[in-house]
Amino acid sequence: MRAAGAASGDVLECEPLTGGTYNTLHRVVLRDGARWIVKIPPPASLPGLSHERGLLGGEVEFYTAAGRIPGVPVPRVVRYETDPGAPTGAFLVMSACPGASWQEWEGRLAAGERAALRAELGGVVARLHTVTGHGFGYPARPFGPLAATWREAFTRMPARLLEDAVRYGVRLPRTPDAIGTLASGAAGALDEVTVPVAVHFDLWQGNVLLDGAPGARTVSGIVDGERMFWGDPLADFVSLALLDDIERDGDFLAGYAAAGGTVRWDRAARVRMAFYRCYLYLIMLVEAVPRAYPRDHREWADRHVAPRLEAALVELSRADAA
Repeated sequence: MRAAGAASGDVLECEPLTGGTYNTLHRVVLRDGARWIVKIPPPASLPGLSHERGLLGGEVEFYTAAGRIPGVPVPRVVRYETDPGAPTGAFLVMSACPGASWQEWEGRLAAGERAALRAELGGVVARLHTVTGHGFGYPARPFGPLAATWREAFTRMPARLLEDAVRYGVRLPRTPDAIGTLASGAAGALDEVTVPVAVHFDLWQGNVLLDGAPGARTVSGIVDGERMFWGDPLADFVSLALLDDIERDGDFLAGYAAAGGTVRWDRAARVRMAFYRCYLYLIMLVEAVPRAYPRDHREWADRHVAPRLEAALVELSRADAA
């Protein structure tokens, strides 16, 4: 707290937050009324995935870039340190967005309110997708410099994840070699993406905050931006419709279009969506081993995530054949 500018005695409350699976989180309340979230990443010595090196720096870059866009509610970065060898270790201190996660409210939203919130979220994401970068890939550059093309950047990402799957002995619906071959065969669809856009890539309901009275709630925060990369805006639609299909979410797409977002659902776009589904569902299956998720979580993933991965692989197979 001293490193973040809080003097001795300024901290009135400090409580741990639960629900995360990677970082350690605390909510801090200061004497002047400020509310902060403190995020501390796990030690680098713990097992992890190849792309998870330097995630904290990517989150800082995401909030800094997205925070410049009106209508994109993200935390304000207060102070951070990305070097785990620093005296404080690595940490991020950011402002606390108001409200609670959409996941907590989901069962209590009336149909009309949910539709309005999905449209509002569509507008937020469309504005987020106006943020552009100077190259493709993860900000922390775990695989080397940012790439000049999206094909170069994205083909590295599942390839390294499949190497992680082999390293940790993860059971997948198909062999890593077979999955890699499918991805290579349909990679031409990636060439249509020429502008690197800020992609959150973890916009499931747990990372979207809502605030306000029942019937008048609004989207009050987009959090946990550590998985962000510079790439194809379509990639965000996978987590926005986790284990489902965003084309079925007319309210979200209407809000996205009304705020200036454009999507052309042609064959190449659907091939890319299959790619991104494969990547996200691979992450969900592979990370369970190094993170030592409990047995019930792994069984849930086998029942629900693995079939979705197989369905996306079938889509890639068809694209490859075509």
